[in-house]
Amino acid sequence: MAMTANAKVARWVNLVLGVWLFISAFVWDHGAAERTNTWILGILCAAFALIAMSTPTARWLNTILSIWLFISVWALPHHVLGTMWNNALVAIAVFIASLVPGAGERPLTTARTTA
Repeated sequence: MAMTANAKVARWVNLVLGVWLFISAFVWDHGAAERTNTWILGILCAAFALIAMSTPTARWLNTILSIWLFISVWALPHHVLGTMWNNALVAIAVFIASLVPGAGERPLTTARTTA
């Protein structure tokens, strides 16, 4: 199934963000749980983005992942405020990119009633 240009960009954005998450886990100080969470989610984000390039509905896996990443910013102990900001901003970006529909998928819309 072919992807729309917007979907292709969104999947690549999530792939790059996943790679960045993985790298950022080792670039500056993290708590042990925070580091583990960050590098695992980085690998998963990149993997889900790659899968979503051929199976568009797999993008929802990154939606779920981004919600957990955002929650974990406050749920896990942290050492550096910058790490919290990084993970929160990445979570928001992954969430937004994961909502871009692929070819053949209907975009999210509000329910319509017919009269």
